[in-house]
Amino acid sequence: MLELDLQVASEATDLPSEADFRKWCELALRQRSNDSELTIRVVDEAEGRELNKTWRHKDYATNVLSFPADVPDELLDIPLLGDLVICAPVVTREAAEQGKSAEAHWAHLVIHGCLHLLGYDHIDDAEAEEMEGLERELLAELGHPDPYAADEE
Repeated sequence: MLELDLQVASEATDLPSEADFRKWCELALRQRSNDSELTIRVVDEAEGRELNKTWRHKDYATNVLSFPADVPDELLDIPLLGDLVICAPVVTREAAEQGKSAEAHWAHLVIHGCLHLLGYDHIDDAEAEEMEGLERELLAELGHPDPYAADEE
């Protein structure tokens, strides 16, 4: 079972519903056989920029930040995966710039962030190929197009 703490710290009014966030997380995390607990915090650009600057040393707001829980399982009695921080204005802007529906882009970024919490990464080509392939499959199940199609043209 998924325990989702959704925190909205954004002025955006066109956010997905909590049910949508839950559906996307459950889809991305279904390969995990045990329960999962995570937080999604939706922020505006000031907070997104500050977090990206603090943790990644990049002075701009990015779409999604993943903070995996780095605590040994034997020290926790909860199935804590970690936190996702998603910057609503960046998601909206990127969807428009990339010609994607807002829903498809939100779904992609939630799934992408959840996969990071599970340990997937895209630092090298082989890892990126595996992670992006899984994202494509999951988004296709939702009826959304390949989020990387434009990158391959």
